[in-house]
Amino acid sequence: MKTLLHILSILVFTIAVKAQTVVDIVVNSPDHETLEAAVIAADLAGTLSGDGPFTVFAPTDAAFAALPEGTVDALLADPTGDLTDILLYHVIGATVLSSDLSDGQVATTINGKDVTVTINDDGVFINDAQVTVVDIPADNGVVHVIDAVLLPPAVTVVDIVVNSPDHETLEAAVIAADLAGTLSGDGPFTVFAPTDAAFAALPEGTVDALLADPTGDLTDILLYHVIGATVLSSDLSDGQVATTINGKDVTVTINDDGVFINDAQVTVVDIPADNGVVHVIDAVLLPPAVTVVDIVVNSPDHETLEAAVIAADLAGTLSGDGPFTVFAPTDAAFAALPEGTVDALLADPTGDLTDILLYHVIGATVLSSDLSDGQVATTINGKDVTVTINDDGVFINDAQVTVVDIPADNGVVHVIDAVLLPPAVTVVDIVVNSPDHETLEAAVIAADLAGTLSGDGPFTVFAPTDAAFAALPEGTVDALLADPTGDLTDILLYHVIGATVLSSDLSDGQVATTINGKDVTVTINDDGVFINDAQVTVVDIPADNGVVHVIDAVLLPPPSSSVSDNSDFLSFSVYPNPVSNSIKIETNVTLEKQNTLECITTDGKVIKVWNNITADQNIDIQAIQAGTYFIRYSDTTLSNISTIIKE
Repeated sequence: MKTLLHILSILVFTIAVKAQTVVDIVVNSPDHETLEAAVIAADLAGTLSGDGPFTVFAPTDAAFAALPEGTVDALLADPTGDLTDILLYHVIGATVLSSDLSDGQVATTINGKDVTVTINDDGVFINDAQVTVVDIPADNGVVHVIDAVLLPPAVTVVDIVVNSPDHETLEAAVIAADLAGTLSGDGPFTVFAPTDAAFAALPEGTVDALLADPTGDLTDILLYHVIGATVLSSDLSDGQVATTINGKDVTVTINDDGVFINDAQVTVVDIPADNGVVHVIDAVLLPPAVTVVDIVVNSPDHETLEAAVIAADLAGTLSGDGPFTVFAPTDAAFAALPEGTVDALLADPTGDLTDILLYHVIGATVLSSDLSDGQVATTINGKDVTVTINDDGVFINDAQVTVVDIPADNGVVHVIDAVLLPPAVTVVDIVVNSPDHETLEAAVIAADLAGTLSGDGPFTVFAPTDAAFAALPEGTVDALLADPTGDLTDILLYHVIGATVLSSDLSDGQVATTINGKDVTVTINDDGVFINDAQVTVVDIPADNGVVHVIDAVLLPPPSSSVSDNSDFLSFSVYPNPVSNSIKIETNVTLEKQNTLECITTDGKVIKVWNNITADQNIDIQAIQAGTYFIRYSDTTLSNISTIIKE
């Protein structure tokens, strides 16, 4: 009997001293049913029934009811997310009695975020929640009742950087680039955070230069350290490639030495934030340049353009600083050219291919928003393209823009659906478009030489200015224009050489034969370069069919040693013109029995001579190849030149 009573007494004592945890206090309180349900839903009852110690600030049912409608239901529906975070924000991992509290005191909760104690005449507050009951003892801590639910402040990736003593330079950079607000947003973000030592390892002056231009390279570099997702260290794998917010990739390397992002080693991993995670790295990541060439090379629709750029040796040029705007024709655009065109261009890459490619490039960054209907822009090859904007879309010349604003570090690329073919710029175009050569333009047109000098050439034109013509004796220009097929033609052709002669090709004492068959002499001295007595004032104006040099006087051809160029008394024409088989000549004088008719190429070579022709004679030219030629008639006293086109 005594033994039975002894056993019963032990059981009664055990029941009497059973541990009462902070959870038991909540469970047994009629004012904390919502908190009880939340703790059970978040599966925290076991944790908070452990050894502790714990201090629990326990919001009442009324406190939960004061939250916006639906909040409690939403939290209970996702207990492992915000609910757990909120509950752990009400718990400190120590026993903190009311007597331990002081005004302004800051305490860190189990979820890692701080609460602040305020003590004033109104009472004791934890953040904005008033403590209504204090010091309810438990065997593993203490419970204080509060009248509001504590909501943990968000800790962003920016907060982690700002609060780190090792990231002051990164903090200054983020603020200077005005990215603090962006990176404090919802995210998620993964930040690879270089330390102050990492920034200090950059070349001297680099950080100051970046901070001085925060919207440029600094922003680009900072965004190269951010991925728009939460990537924990456990998510990383060797060889993994991830795209950063600035659109460029970083590569993960994992080896015996550690984890690396590009060449920067990860030294601290998985610092959690409410909008992502931060990993510390020991070097600044510098984004690789993406050029307009890279965009073309990496496009599956621009393989022909890629091959053309490489063949023309323009990849290096277009990978330079720029800026460049490239209108990039697709493979289909090149395929639409006449059969064999692409092969012919690639076979002669330094000629037409280069000219065509540079006609697709503007030496500035021109976004689609910068384009306007009727706009004219000059390309790198010196020729213009015209923008048309209508209901059908945006066009560059006749090519439609199908994709716009592909950004590069040295410019921008727009995709077009046709190849742009540059218009030919001839020596005549240069004269016509010059405000200083209006008389020369009128003379070329009057003498019917515009077509000839717009041909293939090549031609070198010494172009006298309006002032040069004005310096001739009074009435001379009017007289020449009144008889354009006579002396005017002779004089004009005396300004043209049938070859491309650049200023670098000229030498003192050099003699060159002009198209009219007479020579000019080059003089180079301390005063400059002279063609006969005319000084060259502007050199090497390029044309597709030659070159133009500007001179300050009109060149007057010398009289022929064999004939008198008395063109005032001789005019003649060739017909039919254009011609296929044979020609006749018609003159204003009776042909002498001793005469000569010469067929001369545009570069001054005599390729056919007929002697002693008659007025009605059919002159056979079938053997002469198609092209433009000069026909020169001469007899013992007279000489003149006309032009024919052989079909």
